[in-house]
Amino acid sequence: MALAKNQIVELTVTGVTGEGNGVARYVDAEIPAPGLVIFIPFTAVGDRLLCRIVKVHKNHAFGKIEQLLQPSPDRMEATCAVFGRCGGCVWQHITYEAECRYKAQWVQETLQRVGGVDDVQSLPLVAADTPMRYRNKAQFPVAAGEQGPVMGFFAPRSHRIVPCRDCGLQPAAFSIVLDTVDAWMVRHGVTAYDEEKHRGLVRHVYIRQGAVTGQIMVCLVVTSGRLPAAESLASALREAVPTLVSLYINVNPKRTNVILGEDGYTLWGEDAIEDRLCGLLFRLSPYSFYQVNHAQTEKLYRLAGEFAALSGKETVLDLYCGTGTIGLSMADKAGRVIGVEVVSAAVEDARRNAAQNGIENARFLCADAAQAAATLAAEGVRPDVVILDPPRKGCDEALVSTVAEMGPRRVVYVSCDPATLARDIQRFVGYGYHPQKVRPVDLFPRTAHVETVALLSRNETN
Repeated sequence: MALAKNQIVELTVTGVTGEGNGVARYVDAEIPAPGLVIFIPFTAVGDRLLCRIVKVHKNHAFGKIEQLLQPSPDRMEATCAVFGRCGGCVWQHITYEAECRYKAQWVQETLQRVGGVDDVQSLPLVAADTPMRYRNKAQFPVAAGEQGPVMGFFAPRSHRIVPCRDCGLQPAAFSIVLDTVDAWMVRHGVTAYDEEKHRGLVRHVYIRQGAVTGQIMVCLVVTSGRLPAAESLASALREAVPTLVSLYINVNPKRTNVILGEDGYTLWGEDAIEDRLCGLLFRLSPYSFYQVNHAQTEKLYRLAGEFAALSGKETVLDLYCGTGTIGLSMADKAGRVIGVEVVSAAVEDARRNAAQNGIENARFLCADAAQAAATLAAEGVRPDVVILDPPRKGCDEALVSTVAEMGPRRVVYVSCDPATLARDIQRFVGYGYHPQKVRPVDLFPRTAHVETVALLSRNETN
């Protein structure tokens, strides 16, 4: 018979999706082989379970574990008390070794299914030395609760806050910051933001830490620049967090889901912290993009450098350069580096980062890719290597065309989404570039996310 909501069926999980859902198939006389796909969160390959159906569509359904009959050998006990309720981790119920295996398989299958990439050298996933306490940044939403401020993370697909003061992916010092801000709010009657009524003062507590320097920035996101008992907050944080370097107030009065507002000011200390990455010193403001896993980022950038295969003479074009981290990490092996970014503040940071590291063979343009291509063409500059590190949505067709017209010998593509990477590889193939090798890097252990580095080379006949 056809599946119905709340029906309980026995299933065996045979695969997983990139979002972390287990995949099983339900077969009966009315459903043709290979059966209806059912997605079940918090399961592992090999789980045999009773599944309660929660939603049915024409070609697939969603379910949840009703009873685990025989657990997968990949299973382990989750170490986090809010796992399954918080919208962050999806893999704490399996071993890290199994997670790495799942992610590597997911990247390879996605490249084949979406991009038709089946003749590329697929290198082993670069695993993290430790899957816990790796994040150097966290943004905690704040709301009013019956016992005081509630701080934590949003539940999946909602803005309901799951209380969590000590996330196992983040430094223990972050929980001290939250406790200190909480005590200050209670002591001085500072209100938390009510998203529905658009009332209250404190919206988010945003924390950054330099993995190497240990410097901590606390950024309080508030609806008004007028902060009561501001000196009391600064004093309490300085006493509780000896490595505090910056206390920044960001003002966001808008009814929006965007965390940071456009205005802000330094309440105490510096307006940025510093950290070392790949031997270079980087300045980090509240607005700076900086990968959240320092150790894995160094591995990622080294891998990108290996794929670029620089000899010291090449012109490297770093698109989506942000604050210049990837390009600057390659500058000592390149003839010159040209970074391109549309966010002017990021370009200013990139230029400052180059200057403070004494890098003289790097320049940065505030432009989109098409504008940069026109500028460089007018100067007679053609890159030998192009580095791409786009957002999750990947590159659009126009950007791929622009890069291809520049004619670089190699394109090194750093992606945070295997599906858009596969699509864009297919686009590059249409312009005479072919993937040579790909390698996943696990920057975000215990979550569904994975980075992938791909090398594409131009056909010799082009």
